[in-house]
Amino acid sequence: MITEDDFYKVMCAMVPLYFAMLVAYGSVKWWKIFSPEQCSGINRFVAVFAVPVLSFHFISMNDPYQMDTKFILADTLSKVFVVVLLSIWVVYKRGGGGLDWLITIFSVATLPNTLVMGIPLLKAMYGDFTQSLMVQVVVLQCIIWYTLLLFLFEYRAATLLIRDQFPGLAAAAISKFEIDDDVISLDGRRDPLRTESETDENGRIIRVRIRRSTADHSAAVSSPSMGITPRASNLSNAEVFSVNTPPQAAPPVVVSSHNPTSCFEDVVLGFRSGSPHVSAGYASSDAYSLQPTPRASNFNELDTVTTATTTPTWALSPVAGKVFRPSPPAFSGVMMTWQSSPGKYQGGGGKDVNIAPEKDISFRDNIKIPMQEEEGNPKSSVVADCQEMPNAFVVLRLILIVVGRKLSRNPNTYSSILGLLWSLISFKWNVGMPSLVKYSIKIISDAGLGMAMFSLGLFMALQPRIIACGTKRATMGMVIRFICGPIIMSTASVAVGLRGIKLQAAIVQAALPQGIVPFVFAREYGLHPDILSTGVIFGMLVSLPVTLLYYIFLGL
Repeated sequence: MITEDDFYKVMCAMVPLYFAMLVAYGSVKWWKIFSPEQCSGINRFVAVFAVPVLSFHFISMNDPYQMDTKFILADTLSKVFVVVLLSIWVVYKRGGGGLDWLITIFSVATLPNTLVMGIPLLKAMYGDFTQSLMVQVVVLQCIIWYTLLLFLFEYRAATLLIRDQFPGLAAAAISKFEIDDDVISLDGRRDPLRTESETDENGRIIRVRIRRSTADHSAAVSSPSMGITPRASNLSNAEVFSVNTPPQAAPPVVVSSHNPTSCFEDVVLGFRSGSPHVSAGYASSDAYSLQPTPRASNFNELDTVTTATTTPTWALSPVAGKVFRPSPPAFSGVMMTWQSSPGKYQGGGGKDVNIAPEKDISFRDNIKIPMQEEEGNPKSSVVADCQEMPNAFVVLRLILIVVGRKLSRNPNTYSSILGLLWSLISFKWNVGMPSLVKYSIKIISDAGLGMAMFSLGLFMALQPRIIACGTKRATMGMVIRFICGPIIMSTASVAVGLRGIKLQAAIVQAALPQGIVPFVFAREYGLHPDILSTGVIFGMLVSLPVTLLYYIFLGL
């Protein structure tokens, strides 16, 4: 039975966290203390120092040789069950979009905010031993489940790239993908990509090289709207702005191609979302992002790229003769106008893409722009139905390379691995951390929890609406997060023999609010960021009463 003292202890643990979030919300929404650029500075501290050091602190203090096997098995079994169930649904689902919903539902149902919310809440509810359980879950999330989620996102991006640039049977003969060192994602939304294909004597594409678009490396010229000397941002083009940033008209985009007589043909895809007029909206949750924390850049990424003769031309796809540019994440109301001019590859000939000024920058209605097929091409629909993919090992190697590069740029990867290594050494040979290092880490980790909640408050304040995906999808997301998740976790826990307080802790842990990292991935890859954004914001508001209800009900 839950007593008043138990309830008060839980409130003492949670109210300070929500107070930090409320102060951050008010400092932006009501008192106008912080601008979006200043929020980016706070976000930078949280991303590089506070959260990684907090993760290292908890993981290094946990004894890996005393892990609760049943608890970890129950958590793993619940996630595997969801993946298998959704995979079966995707196989038998008619129409496209199955993989997209698999990723989104898996993120919502199984990946809660364990580090920031789970540790203090469960510790207050059930005692100090639950901290060790939550740390074990955090380790598995950072090392296994977030890596799997990133793999799924990159697999989806690779599939879209191959299908749109090498439709039909063109991709079947590809035996190798080569990726330049500066390419860290196949999505092409942050950094436009260019592919160069090499063919054999029979005209089949056997090797593809993926590079960043020449638009990235061209000499910049001053934009008329900026009025300042342009320079390239050194922060991986991950600028963060508020979703309330005033819209700006985008200049036409013209991309140059190489000599058409060459055996390599350039394919440009992707849309740079780094500049203010195509920003995806500020998200202080980038504290957990794989990208460096953004700041505003005065480099105009959408300037015209020309050839050596300064004649703008359009790059043709090696097979379909078209260029695919995915819509930027969280960029609503985009209209693409295709203009063709007659003639072959000559000065002035080519295609321009004109992007109309956006109507609203938000997460709502974030959909891909359908490709316009060439008129008089009756084979286009047949080609879409007869899509061939390269060998599975070729695609797997491509995805693993990209995933490895992204993980190598994530501070949380290093903090989790280093914390785990130190705990293995420390508890194996009873080696204590030097006091000088211990207290240096502690002073930053002590601020990590509050700063993470403060960052969430900044994120909430800079969104135009709390429910960004509509009432119907928000309701479905909350049901999956707070009802389906705990039911699946309780079933898996009972199946492995978990009982008593540990079973209650497992159920409450599954009812925590939506994790931040899945939203960051969804926003970066443009896959249902409105649903994940609502899960983070609205989920934080309803999670406290929901978890308290679970706590009271399970304690009866």
